[in-house]
Amino acid sequence: MGDDSEWMKLPIDQKCEHKVWKARLNGYEEALKLFQRIEDEKSPEWAKYLGLIKKFVTDSNAVAQLKGLEAALAYIENAHVAGKTTGEVVSGVVSKVFNQPKARAKELGIEICLMYIEVEKGEVVQEELIKGLDNKNPKIVVACVETIRKALSEFGSKIVSLKPVVKVLPKLFESREKAVRDEAKLLAVEIFKWIRDALRPPLQNINSVQLKELEEEWVKLPTTAPKQTRFLRSQQDLKAKFEQQQAAGGHEVDGDDDEEVAPQVDPYDLLEAVEILSKIPKDFSEKIEAKKWQERKEALEAIEVLTKNPKLENGDYGDLVRALKKVIGKDANVMLVTLAAKCLAGLAAGLRKKFGTYAGHVVPTILEKFKEKKPQVVQALQEAIDAVFLTTTLQNLSEDILAVMDNKNPSIKQQASLFLARSFRHCTPSTLPKSVLKPFCAAFLKQVNDSAPEVRDAAFEALGTAMKVVGEKAVNPFLTDLDKLKLDKIKECADKVELAGGKTGGGGGGAEKKEKPAPKAQPVEEPPAKPSGPPKKAPANKSAGPPKKGKPAAAAGTKGKKVPESKEVVETELSLEVCEEKSAAVLPASCMQMLDSANWKERLASMEEFQRAVEQMDRSEMPCQALVRMLAKKPGWKETNFQVMQMKLHIVGLIAQKGSFSKTSAFVVLDGLVDKVGDVKCGGKAKEALTAIGEACSLPWTAEQVVSMAFAQKNPKNQAEALNWLATAMKEFGFAGINVKAFINNVKTALGATNPAVRTAAIALLGVMYLYMGAPLRMFFEDEKPALLAQIDAEFEKMQGQSPPAPIRGAKKAAEDEGEVGEDQDEEEGGGNDIMDLLPRTDISDKITSEMVSKIGDKNWKIRKEGLDEVAAVISEAKFIKPNMGELPMALKGRLNDSNKILVQQTLSILQQIATAMGPALKQHVKNLGIPIITVLGDSKNTVRAAALTTLNAWVEQTGMKEWLEGEDLSEELKRENPFLRQEILGWLAEKLPTVRSVSPDLMFCVPYLYACLEDRNGDVRKKAQDALPVFMMHLTFEKMMKATGKLKPASKDQVVGMLEKARAVMPAKPAAPAKAGPSKAPASAPAAKPAAASAKVQPVSEDGGSFEPKPEAKKVKPGGAAKGKGVAGKKPPVKANAKEEEDKSGPIFILVPGGKEQRIKEEKALKILKWNFLTPRDEYVEQLKTQMSTCLAKWLQDELFHFDFQHHVKAIAAMIEHMEDEKDATIGCLDLILKWFTLRFFDTNTSVLMKALEYLKLLFTMLNRENYHLSEYEASSFIPYLILKVGEPKDVVRKDVRSILTMLCRVYPASKLFVFIMEGTKSKNSKQRAECLEELGCLIESYGMNVCQPTPAKSLKEIAVHIGDRDTSVRNAALNTVVCVYNVCGDQVFKLIGNLSEKDMSMLEERIKRSAKKTPAAPAKQAEEKAQRAQPGNHNASLARRPLPDEVPTKLKIMYRTYRIQARAQSAHNEQSSPSIPKEFQLDLDMIENDHTRVSELPDLVQHKLDELLEPVTIPEPKIRAVSPHFDDLHNSTASTINFVISQVASGDINTSIQALVQIDEVLRQEDKAEAMSGHIDQFLIATLMQLRLIYNTHMADDRLDKADIFKLYSCIIGNMLSLFSMESLAREASMGVLKDLMHGLITLMLDSRVEDIEDGQQLIRSVNLLVVRVLEKSDQTNILSALLVLLQDSLITTAGSPKFSELVMKCLWRMIRFLPETIDSVNLDRILLDVHNFMKVFPKEKLKQLKSDMPHRTLKTLLHTLCKLRGAKILDHLSMIENRNESELETHLRRVVKHSSDLSSMKSDRGTEKGAMRTDEKMSKAKVSDILSEIFKKIGSKENTKEGLTELYEYKQKYSDADIEPFLRNASQFFQSYVERGLRMIESEREGKGRIQASSTVTPHGTDTTMYVPSSSTVPLGTNGEEIKPAVYYERLKILRQRHGLENSAKQEEDRPPLTTLLSKPSVASSTDMLHSKLSQLKESREHYHQEQPHSHSPTRSSSPATNLDDLKKRLERIKSNRQ
Repeated sequence: MGDDSEWMKLPIDQKCEHKVWKARLNGYEEALKLFQRIEDEKSPEWAKYLGLIKKFVTDSNAVAQLKGLEAALAYIENAHVAGKTTGEVVSGVVSKVFNQPKARAKELGIEICLMYIEVEKGEVVQEELIKGLDNKNPKIVVACVETIRKALSEFGSKIVSLKPVVKVLPKLFESREKAVRDEAKLLAVEIFKWIRDALRPPLQNINSVQLKELEEEWVKLPTTAPKQTRFLRSQQDLKAKFEQQQAAGGHEVDGDDDEEVAPQVDPYDLLEAVEILSKIPKDFSEKIEAKKWQERKEALEAIEVLTKNPKLENGDYGDLVRALKKVIGKDANVMLVTLAAKCLAGLAAGLRKKFGTYAGHVVPTILEKFKEKKPQVVQALQEAIDAVFLTTTLQNLSEDILAVMDNKNPSIKQQASLFLARSFRHCTPSTLPKSVLKPFCAAFLKQVNDSAPEVRDAAFEALGTAMKVVGEKAVNPFLTDLDKLKLDKIKECADKVELAGGKTGGGGGGAEKKEKPAPKAQPVEEPPAKPSGPPKKAPANKSAGPPKKGKPAAAAGTKGKKVPESKEVVETELSLEVCEEKSAAVLPASCMQMLDSANWKERLASMEEFQRAVEQMDRSEMPCQALVRMLAKKPGWKETNFQVMQMKLHIVGLIAQKGSFSKTSAFVVLDGLVDKVGDVKCGGKAKEALTAIGEACSLPWTAEQVVSMAFAQKNPKNQAEALNWLATAMKEFGFAGINVKAFINNVKTALGATNPAVRTAAIALLGVMYLYMGAPLRMFFEDEKPALLAQIDAEFEKMQGQSPPAPIRGAKKAAEDEGEVGEDQDEEEGGGNDIMDLLPRTDISDKITSEMVSKIGDKNWKIRKEGLDEVAAVISEAKFIKPNMGELPMALKGRLNDSNKILVQQTLSILQQIATAMGPALKQHVKNLGIPIITVLGDSKNTVRAAALTTLNAWVEQTGMKEWLEGEDLSEELKRENPFLRQEILGWLAEKLPTVRSVSPDLMFCVPYLYACLEDRNGDVRKKAQDALPVFMMHLTFEKMMKATGKLKPASKDQVVGMLEKARAVMPAKPAAPAKAGPSKAPASAPAAKPAAASAKVQPVSEDGGSFEPKPEAKKVKPGGAAKGKGVAGKKPPVKANAKEEEDKSGPIFILVPGGKEQRIKEEKALKILKWNFLTPRDEYVEQLKTQMSTCLAKWLQDELFHFDFQHHVKAIAAMIEHMEDEKDATIGCLDLILKWFTLRFFDTNTSVLMKALEYLKLLFTMLNRENYHLSEYEASSFIPYLILKVGEPKDVVRKDVRSILTMLCRVYPASKLFVFIMEGTKSKNSKQRAECLEELGCLIESYGMNVCQPTPAKSLKEIAVHIGDRDTSVRNAALNTVVCVYNVCGDQVFKLIGNLSEKDMSMLEERIKRSAKKTPAAPAKQAEEKAQRAQPGNHNASLARRPLPDEVPTKLKIMYRTYRIQARAQSAHNEQSSPSIPKEFQLDLDMIENDHTRVSELPDLVQHKLDELLEPVTIPEPKIRAVSPHFDDLHNSTASTINFVISQVASGDINTSIQALVQIDEVLRQEDKAEAMSGHIDQFLIATLMQLRLIYNTHMADDRLDKADIFKLYSCIIGNMLSLFSMESLAREASMGVLKDLMHGLITLMLDSRVEDIEDGQQLIRSVNLLVVRVLEKSDQTNILSALLVLLQDSLITTAGSPKFSELVMKCLWRMIRFLPETIDSVNLDRILLDVHNFMKVFPKEKLKQLKSDMPHRTLKTLLHTLCKLRGAKILDHLSMIENRNESELETHLRRVVKHSSDLSSMKSDRGTEKGAMRTDEKMSKAKVSDILSEIFKKIGSKENTKEGLTELYEYKQKYSDADIEPFLRNASQFFQSYVERGLRMIESEREGKGRIQASSTVTPHGTDTTMYVPSSSTVPLGTNGEEIKPAVYYERLKILRQRHGLENSAKQEEDRPPLTTLLSKPSVASSTDMLHSKLSQLKESREHYHQEQPHSHSPTRSSSPATNLDDLKKRLERIKSNRQ
């Protein structure tokens, strides 16, 4: 019992894991009680058991396991988090429970599985159960099958997916175990209940006995569909409904449910698609073309086997279909034809709708082949064509079928009719509209009278079937000419017909019954989705809908435009006698007698009587033909008296209006009327009569007769007036039924007439026709003369934009016929179509030759283009074409995915051409050519997409939308995950669908992909999908779309449902179906309808950002004001819900779950949950995070966080910010989840969320730092990589925030670990990210030293250095800057760390290091400030803190000339007005220059740079760090521009221009405070100078016309400028090696130029050059100049033509360099020098050198190498790193020899100074003494009074003991102090040496002592660590200017309060910026005094006054800063 008592004390969860089974049993029992007790499903208690539930069910002890199963079941039932355990628990149940012998265990296992299904985890459960079916233990298999069966029985087929189950079912029937087979049988019976016959195909191959048993079982099943009896948690509403029904004891079954279940599952869907294309034999194409029929048979048999698969994988079957088609069409062997037909049938059946593309190709061939008599062939062809029909629509095939309906061969006619009869059975009234049926009926009517009885019977059967489908009333109008016998036969056939839906009789009656109420109900919608919609709207909206008529009512009202025909009066022609008889019966006798009287008055009286009689006559009694014959009787239409004639014409009109006027009667009078139509007096009456006849006999017929008669005459007046009448009549009657063809030729004749009136009338008529026909009309007249065409175009232009008037005539009969509901619609639509049908079309199939098709498919794009050009030519020549295009469609389809985009665009334009040319018949090509156009919308090029969209719209204009929406083609396109394709399709659908009245139910196929698009990673796709939602909903209804969300994952479902709710509010109304209202309103209402629909759709979305739903009732939505606080506007309950929400929001938002985070870490390690690692967040990650957060967050906050709308995210973040301080512990408790959620936000495209997120993160890390919290690896690894992604964000603000967050991260996470993450970030494809990461690495190294580089500095630096060669400039610069940071930390060691770099990269790096080396003294100061700076997240310019240095200044000097000149003028004009008190920082001494030179005023001087304004700190609110050098500063762009321009003038061909430019530059160079402006322009300036030197040498010196004095002056200026430049080491060091080489070449050439000596003072010039050369050698970068001289020497020795004197001078320079090497060696990059020597020795090996005339080069080289070995000893061999093949290098062996022979290295080292080395050894002192002296000197320097004296002593001490090491005294001092000491020493040196400087020319004056202006008075700075002189004065001054400008003065200390030296030495940080400004003021004071003492004669008045002005100004500014800071 002792043991028991131990575990009894343990907590429940630990008992459950105890090794003693009793303890576990006890634990499970207690857990079960606990689980039943916890009421809150989201209680944190549940989380404790998450990892244990699997152990509950898999317990090894059977007794404990039973209890564990019970506890697990309770857990799953009650815990909200249980869903997470589904996979592992169900897997445990399958493997460890289902094999248990105890029945109770199995029951509980099954119950657990069902419970998981109930909690929405059905998919996972099913997956595990299906896996269990593969288990070897039959017990487990049986239990799995039983569980699936129970799940299906209880939850139904909607929740249990049947496809995977049906797939494994045949395998279960094959099991050896009887128990498994029996259970499978029970499962099959259960499945059959739900899907009925759909189960048969998958089971057709099982054992026949088993199948028979199944059949027997199936027969016993009740026919009623089963009902779901158990419901998911989300289906509680259904559950309540079900329970109600059960309680009521009734079995009311929802009718719609019943209907849905039965047809829901298509057996085809349950089958797996088989891929057969790859299995086609490789020799198929050869065999099918073989001459032997046996081989062809073999090929077809192989295909037949493949096509027997019931479901085929989609693919390109084009070639196969073509091969089969060829066999059917051309093969003589009927057996092969049969086989090919079977293959086609198999393909069509296996591919279904996907075969639709090929349907149009094969149907004509099959129909033609029906000429075969053999029954087996006919049967195979019938099967094939029937299978093909099911893949497409009747409309697409109608053209092909109609083409064979009047074939000579009766078999073809018979089979075509029979095929139609079979096809009609699959149709409904909506899929068999009047427009399709009418042409077929016309063809059948001909066949009904055919001589062959089989053709007649087939036609009767087809008509009967049509009658059965659409109803008698719809077909009757087409059958008016049939006698009763035939009509009865058709009706008899109709009664026999059995439709596809299984209806036998009464179908026709049903249809009729249905149609009777139609007239009253007005439009009846086919889908009964929205009863409240359009029926209320009466006005006809004709133009809104394309020609789709999906309504029984419309189909019923088929009389439309053919009313006159169906009611047409048919009269036989009567003889004159009969007519006289009939007339006499109705006319007075006197009237009859006087008709042909010779006296006109009698004739007139007779006419009056005639008229009266006619007016009184009744319609039924009026013998129209007789009366008009009387009128035509002699004199008839030859009547000479106009009054009689007028009366006669009037009477004709009356008869036509009042009587039943037939065409026979019309023929009697028309000729006479046309003859009189041009008569001046009678023309009006004649036209009236014609109009009346038009109304009686239909205008189309009358017009045709009138025009043909008019043009049969020669009278131009009649012709013109006939056309004028027709134009008027068209407007009155409308255009319906007009046969354009009939009179278009007459119109063409009229256009060519000589009489202008006829031409004018013809053009006017065309204008009227244009109103109705539009652009196609012009195509008839393109061949006309340009002048005529211009007139026609002008007429069309007038009509542009006008809408045709509503017809006022011709509707009389229609109005009499009640019940013609769809009539107007039909007329309008039919009219539109008819217009296109009327055009004369050309069959181009014979012009599309096989050569043309093969050209289009050629490998060479040029030939493909030729082929396309030919096609375009054929189509444009044909103008209007027939739908048959032969092989062209397939060829064009291939070109739509051409790799050459130009050809794709050309193909698109051809398709556009085809659309216009083919008209509505284009419909049949939608599947095979139209859908591929949609595919092109996915192209990456914008232009191609735009072309595709234009083409698509051109097609839709002709075809309407119906064909596009049928089948799965559109959904297949949407399925492709191409963002361009998706957004274009959705945009297109959103535009087109609102105008469609009803759509194919196939649109439903697109919905799953639409939902996928709503969550697409691309923002544009999501936007377009949201826009398309309301439009889809308008057609599919909200309910159906909601149902479709059932298959989505829960997280997605929530989002989509929310969007659907929102879309519901903005759903546009369907376009109103046209009603029989006043036709005049129709055109007006049509345009109005579209904008209304559009606005309804767009308005709320655009005005509201898509987040709040406006009330459906609200007519106007105020922008932005749509119900801000409401959840679902427009209903009252949400207000309450909102109030409730407010209450909920009051509590804490985070729930602290003890040990929650640790549990999550444990789970992730154990791989129980997904590791947070992805490229883009997939749904499962979001789902997992949502589940994890549910235990730690308030419910409302979680809803906000995982809402699909970004505005909710913003709200949630705001709430989190608000609660952060109050809920610190809870925030830290779920920090990992919070950070993970923010990583998801980094993938959003919405900036406002991102900015809010970054704001929160900054506050979060600040709080974590305060709390001394440190991120764990788990937290860091799931957050930092995603944060780093955002460093590459294009927006500056985002990058700045991310960088500041990275800085904060260093305080809560080790920098060395952060370094590794950032290193990973440098591998990104985003160049911005790479650059920023490299910058950040530089910051880390600067702040934390080299130890931060992980795993090792060498490895890290190698990776960083790779980026120096990056193609992106910013990345290169960032990499260089980072390496420079390393260089600043560890010096030359950096070159070893970075390893081998290419020569180019290495030179870039050296150049950058050299440039930055001058700035190093300021680096620690910058670093300290930067660190402080980075801690201030609010700083706007933090991202500029480490801006990369720009590349070299461009050398294209002359390009910018004009810009700079304009700029300079504008700015100088501005400066003239400004106050003169402002010191002008870069001002030149203009007065002096103007006195010397006349043209200076043209130059843009530097006057405009009033830096004083730039230095104003007032406008800058916070201190900002900028790059150190002002010429990199944005504000100095104009300075740089001006300098660039002036430098460009130096190279001018005009001597004066060049001199003036040089003078201006010299003016800048001579003042050290301004010379810094030249920094960065040195190479540019030297190149310009070199160009000028070459120009003088080659051109000016040779030009005798030029005054040599001018040339001398130019030379003087150049050399003077150079001396100024090279006296300033900081600038001189900027010169690069290449430029120095060219410079030395130029100077030496000048020294050797004999022509110079001839000039007066030439010797003085050469001396100046000599001095300049010495200065260049001393002051330039020693590595660069040494390298330049070596290369120059090499070049001069190679060119044999070169002067030996030149080489000699180069060597002298080298000797001088060698002499100074002991002092300069520390600043030389020996690796580079040795590389140059190595290259030299490669060109001139030892032997070759000795062969030269002079041995000087050999000696020079030896001396150089000996000196280097002497100075560096054996270490020199370490500097050969840049030489690639060291072993082959002659240099290495030479160096080794020298090192070996050098006897006493140590003595050499001690003497390595200068020649004074020997003297110095005697003067050595003890170290202690040296230390004392130096300490004394530094104390003096540090004290305020003796600083000058201390510096002088230090200078003299260094002169005396040049090897004395002052480094230890400077090391601990601040950077400021070091640079001060350095500068002080340099100034003393320049004072002592600079006074005797040689004056090179009158324009250049020495200014060595100017620098004394800058002696600082407070403590500060150094020599470089290597002992090289860095001279940072220039940069330091510049830094100070920058600091002043940015207001970096924080406190207000007095200038005396300078800290003593000790404090400065102890503080590593820099003095405050205010101190710095004080220091500057004191410097200026002292320097002014000093200046007046030492320099009584200053160089110019401007300069002497400048410091004073500056001082006053600085004082003022200091006051301003102070006031700002307070």
